Amino acid sequence: MRRLLLYCFLLIVSPGALYAQKVLSIKLDATINPATADFIHRAIDIAQKERSSCLLIHLNTPGGLLKSTRVIVGDILESPVPIIVYVSPGGAHAGSAGVFITMAAHIAAMAPGTNIGAAHPVTTQGEMDTIMSAKATNDAMAFIRSIAAKRGRNAEWGAQAVSNSVSLTESEALQNNVINLIASNEQELLNSIDGKSIPVSTGTVVLHTKNATVTTLDMGWGEKMLNILSDPNVAYILFMLGLYGLIFELYSPGAIFPGIIGGISIILALYTMHTLPVNYAGLALIVFGVILFLLEIKIVSHGLLAIGGVISLLLGSLMLIRTDETWAMASLSLSVIITAVAVSSLFFLFVISMGIKAQRAKPAIGLEAMVGEIGQSLSELNPVGTVRMHGEIWKAISSTGLIPEGKKVVVTGFLNLTLQVEPYIEPSV
Repeated sequence: MRRLLLYCFLLIVSPGALYAQKVLSIKLDATINPATADFIHRAIDIAQKERSSCLLIHLNTPGGLLKSTRVIVGDILESPVPIIVYVSPGGAHAGSAGVFITMAAHIAAMAPGTNIGAAHPVTTQGEMDTIMSAKATNDAMAFIRSIAAKRGRNAEWGAQAVSNSVSLTESEALQNNVINLIASNEQELLNSIDGKSIPVSTGTVVLHTKNATVTTLDMGWGEKMLNILSDPNVAYILFMLGLYGLIFELYSPGAIFPGIIGGISIILALYTMHTLPVNYAGLALIVFGVILFLLEIKIVSHGLLAIGGVISLLLGSLMLIRTDETWAMASLSLSVIITAVAVSSLFFLFVISMGIKAQRAKPAIGLEAMVGEIGQSLSELNPVGTVRMHGEIWKAISSTGLIPEGKKVVVTGFLNLTLQVEPYIEPSV
């Protein structure tokens, strides 16, 4: 009877206490991209369904895409479950997009030896013009001010992090009201926040985390794959492999394998590029460069087409990612670009040189292969007779007059199936 009364009392006074001993924890040690945004969205849904006291996000990121950051921040602000962002472990960094995610959390914490900041919008290749830079910076500043106002955090520092790329250590972040607390480990953090009242989208929730059981949620294999594919360098490499695979299949119908690999690579690359700010002029230049390489194989241009292909491929690669919609980490590595251009150029030059060599090589089969070969006359050639070549008897005609039987002859040409021969002269020593 007492247990029943206690149960009813807890149900009326604090329904959350019935689910007090459960915390869902995820680790986000990656760039911010569509895959990580989907992962956090899924974690919030699971935490809500399992009635977890809160969702704990271990954060360590250098930054990522603005679009994905906005999606994550929106999910956190609208979450019915308290979100705890913990910049950890020691040495971790909440940079660029990580600043927005940390400041959007219901409770923000950092481990000793971590830092936060440097949220200025950056370009992926080169420099933005003044107008575009001002637009991107002002937009990001307004975004972080709105987040800070929502959570009661230091909006001025957030604006400085965007406009001047300033950073703070964990102690400085606590002093400047950027985070709520510093915790050496996960258990210390959960003990510190126990009993706090957290306003969420559905009301106010009291945290019961002191003796909570922490359940870890990992990325699914699909999310891990998409996380890898979200790297612009991977997308670029897949696109180049896809182009070459399809080209080899077209030039060697029936090979099958290059076509399959090329098709899969192109599809994966296009999926990734769909999530990135792709410059289609750069994409067109890359395709045009490959076409020029192929034309060099078919048309004798003395290297002009190949040079044009190298220039087009290089410029297209540098232009592939637009510079006005991304943040840090959404860029193509210059070393990857140079390597891809160099390998492509060397490969096509190798193919071109082998083609020229094949054109100049002596035929190995057929009547053409007989020219220059040495045989023996089986009858008198005056001027027509027969000769033995490679164990075969051929009809032959002498192009220099009478050739006696049993003499060595050399083939100088052919007419239909009749060999043209002349006496073989032994080379002098």
